[in-house]
Amino acid sequence: MSIFQPRRTMLGVTFVLIAVNVAVYAYTAILSGNVSVINDDLLATYGQTNALVFDGAFWQLFTSLFVHANIVHIGGNMLFLLIFGLRAEEMFDTEQYLLIYFLSGLAGNLLTLVYRPDMISVGASGAIFGLFGAVTIYMRRSIGQSIIGALMFAFFLLLINIGPEINILAHLGGLLVGLLIGYLLGTRSQRKPSYPYQITYSYPNRRLGKR
Repeated sequence: MSIFQPRRTMLGVTFVLIAVNVAVYAYTAILSGNVSVINDDLLATYGQTNALVFDGAFWQLFTSLFVHANIVHIGGNMLFLLIFGLRAEEMFDTEQYLLIYFLSGLAGNLLTLVYRPDMISVGASGAIFGLFGAVTIYMRRSIGQSIIGALMFAFFLLLINIGPEINILAHLGGLLVGLLIGYLLGTRSQRKPSYPYQITYSYPNRRLGKR
């Protein structure tokens, strides 16, 4: 039996997030007139166009988390959101889950904003990497095990996702924030072993005399 007690909410936050992402993709696909690839102008409008963010379009740091470039992009992200999201629901309550998701996504977007001011960035992968990092390190930290293995696994997954059109900065920012939040939550709920015991006294059967 798992040491983690399922705390999945009735709302099913993972499925809600998947539904929102799919709905946004459907909306942009309809506007594009193409279900396979989203129009570049729409990506620039609803995604994170750093030049526009610097001019005051700060809302793009949030909306870009729900915008995807093509059908393969959203399909891959939603698959990993399903895998890591359902696992996260077993460990974190809804508030903690959403905190990890959005802070990780925002961290990835801000890192992209600072180091790649010329980039247009879209996708939920920074937030998903945050969930992955939080789940990976929380499992270790909450039971008092070494986190070295969890860190190595997390950064290995990061490295194998490097590619020509992959925003590695968003992945890195999301992963670092997810690891940090997962570590803090795991430390707070760290299970301390308890050893129940009972002391039993036994006396020999003998006659007591009064003085």
